[in-house]
Amino acid sequence: MIVWLNGAWDTGLRHVAHELVELTPGSVLYDPELTGGYLRRLLPQKRLEEGDDEQELPSWRRLVVETAAALLAEADGPLVVPAALWRQEYRDEIFGRLASRRFEVRHLLVSFDETILHAGSFPPWLTGDAHVVDAAGLTPRRAAEEVAACLRAGAGHCDIVQNSEPTRETLASGVLLFDEADRVLLVDPTYKPGWEFPGGVVEPGEAPARGGVREVAEELGLSLRRPPRLLLVDWEPPRPPEYGGLRLLYDGGRLRPAEAAGVLLPGPELRAWRFVTEDEAGGLLPAVRFSRLRWALRARRRGAAVYLEDGAPVADGP
Repeated sequence: MIVWLNGAWDTGLRHVAHELVELTPGSVLYDPELTGGYLRRLLPQKRLEEGDDEQELPSWRRLVVETAAALLAEADGPLVVPAALWRQEYRDEIFGRLASRRFEVRHLLVSFDETILHAGSFPPWLTGDAHVVDAAGLTPRRAAEEVAACLRAGAGHCDIVQNSEPTRETLASGVLLFDEADRVLLVDPTYKPGWEFPGGVVEPGEAPARGGVREVAEELGLSLRRPPRLLLVDWEPPRPPEYGGLRLLYDGGRLRPAEAAGVLLPGPELRAWRFVTEDEAGGLLPAVRFSRLRWALRARRRGAAVYLEDGAPVADGP
């Protein structure tokens, strides 16, 4: 089990973590600030100057997961991690990767200042995602005792889907669904950063279009009225440690208002869905997914599928 203690750095969060380890036999303390320190010593200065915080480095987020996994392989646990994690997309990436390793994550927000908590200084998503421990006026020891009591009561459990990380190239099918204004439906997964299209990895022996239809039914509770039409094939090159593979996008057609009103999200996997314009999608999708969407929408208007490599056409596009 991993106990992630979130909160403001200048409030004594590390002191609470140290006290919690003292109270919990067999537990181990892991401070991700140590990982950040190593990266600041190892990476070129030019790379470090591109951001204000080591959490912006993909290497930091991946190393946090790898280090946590390595420590739990050597110790009985739990692993106590004090770290201010305030960007939801980083939470999704780190907790999603930990969940893929089958680690239980408990997320607790330790607040030492009641006025700060009620004034909304924490991001709104954070107070909804983590179990809040009100430590106003408490010593680090007393705050750790409060945290320990919350853990014994089962608080802070993150109900996040446990998707296995790929071990080879994958084939994934996404389905674009539209409303009557031709806005496209996007979903917000809890296990990876950024918004996404409904869809997922095609199972062995499964037809890609059928895989997309299955994912739409599993993720949204919708049964498509007709087979989806292929819009786009994108070859995603391997970028170690990612394996890449083929990414397909299909046109699932327009949803009637009654169908859209009946969308049902699986709790552990998706937190939200919405219809968006192409411009709005640019602020929600990671760059490569947005590029796929743009080309898929052009292919839809043209009525002919397009082939991409790494998000860009290799021949004259539509």
